[in-house]
Amino acid sequence: MEDPILIKRAKISRLVSLGMRAGYGLYGLCVLLFIIGLMRPGGFNGNQLPAAIVATLVIGSAFLAPAIVFSYAVKAADKADRNDDWD
Repeated sequence: MEDPILIKRAKISRLVSLGMRAGYGLYGLCVLLFIIGLMRPGGFNGNQLPAAIVATLVIGSAFLAPAIVFSYAVKAADKADRNDDWD
């Protein structure tokens, strides 16, 4: 019989991985959009490009911040299980 805690931890770990991929992907898109804005003859004129840059940065942060916190929590729980050190 499998431990329900380990099953829940594995599910959280998968969600953390997905959140990190989404967050870093949005950060990469943000950098790409910024470079496009720098290289474009009109620069950052208009509202669409700056709004897209800010949106990808904010949404990427919303995905990435909790994913990083939960990744540390999962790693700490795994380490405590391995060392049998839950004090």
